[in-house]
Amino acid sequence: MAGREVALFRYSLVRPLVDPRLTPRERGELVRSLADRHHVGPAGDLVWVSRSTLDRWARILRLEGFEALVPRPRQMSPRTAAALLEQAVALKRERPARTATQVARIMRQAHGRGPSARTLQRHFARLGLDRHPEAVGQPQVFGRFEAHFPDELWICDGLHAGAVRGPTIEGRSTVLFAILDDHARYVVAGRWGFAEDTLGLQATLHDAVKVHGCPAGFYCDNGSVYVANQLAWSLAVLDIKIVHSRVGRPQGRGKLERWNRTCREEFLVEIETGAGTGGSPVVSLAELNRLFHAWLHQSYHRRVHSETGQTPTARYHHRGQDAPPPRRPSIDTLRRAFLWRQTRAVTSWRTVSLLGNHYEVDAALVGREVDLLFNPFDLEHIDVEYHGRPMGQARPHKVTRHVHPDVKAPTKKPPAQATGIDYLRLLEAAQQAELGAAINFTALAEPDIPTTTTDTTEASTDTVSGGDDEQPV
Repeated sequence: MAGREVALFRYSLVRPLVDPRLTPRERGELVRSLADRHHVGPAGDLVWVSRSTLDRWARILRLEGFEALVPRPRQMSPRTAAALLEQAVALKRERPARTATQVARIMRQAHGRGPSARTLQRHFARLGLDRHPEAVGQPQVFGRFEAHFPDELWICDGLHAGAVRGPTIEGRSTVLFAILDDHARYVVAGRWGFAEDTLGLQATLHDAVKVHGCPAGFYCDNGSVYVANQLAWSLAVLDIKIVHSRVGRPQGRGKLERWNRTCREEFLVEIETGAGTGGSPVVSLAELNRLFHAWLHQSYHRRVHSETGQTPTARYHHRGQDAPPPRRPSIDTLRRAFLWRQTRAVTSWRTVSLLGNHYEVDAALVGREVDLLFNPFDLEHIDVEYHGRPMGQARPHKVTRHVHPDVKAPTKKPPAQATGIDYLRLLEAAQQAELGAAINFTALAEPDIPTTTTDTTEASTDTVSGGDDEQPV
């Protein structure tokens, strides 16, 4: 990374602090606000700058100017003799089971001096000697993991149902994105769609965060949709740590696999996509999502889980004293997190291009790389940011594409068909009845008459849902 880019980042942060028109109180409030939030660094990652560092950069800028903010190159020279490193490698290869600490101990015993264990560990890693041989015949041991409180960890997966036994809507297989709270086994959001794509995952995550707030961690596998830059950007803005499962270790995904099995055996088995099968006829994606949420809130969330001994609803909403309150983002932060982001260089004509469209930006950004934030359904309105700072909107210059190519055009919905009385319709009717009973008009008209309402969050049955698979130690 160029030193001048680092200096420009520092300059953009502390330039307002050296304004001579600021009073000491205004300067103090400004530097505290800068130190209380994260900033997009020169490399595009989120960084946090302390107040003491901001004060030091401001002092350097005021006394020495912009050039003094350019970082000085480090003078790096080898501190460990090559002969000692070669002997350490020989000791490691002689007995691969030796740790770096053991090799350092042997060298100090033999020569009275030697590299530190951390130096040897890094050196072994560069040479590929840090991989410990597997113990022959020793079985792998797995334990159980569970988050300590709600919203500590959410886990997400896509359920491909159409390839097994439906539902197939409009001749297309459907996919369910479900986000499960690890502590309570409560589904904070679920959405059926036609593809396991970034748009569907972000829509599901948006619903979950908007209703329940932000979790501390987000656990998923290594599929293309989960390692996409758009998901990483959304989670970074919301300050959510993303955790990917280890490749080749499915044991860490037991709760998701058990949830998928429950969904197949109790919900999908009741879905009918053809005539004469005795299930709920489903002709549209919207209808499938309505039936799914009715089953979710009327059946799954109300049954006592065999591992927790509580219903998912009760375990999720009844937090203990040690559980922190849910962290809810502001409206502006939520909107910014789910805008799509692309980085573009500003030409000498102060224009940027995106998917064949051309836009004009502020002339001060010529020659710089800026972030373009946009709604994939509307490419005419583009927000411009430079190092995390808003720089206004890009003015359309030549726009020929109005929708992102990754956004699939919705198919025409077939006419609705008459529905019968079956299991899922009964659950949907019960759900609507309880929602309608949320306002007790009798109590409003006659306040002296005691009334009783139904607490939907406490309802439960004696049915027990399945347990979790084993988790890795």
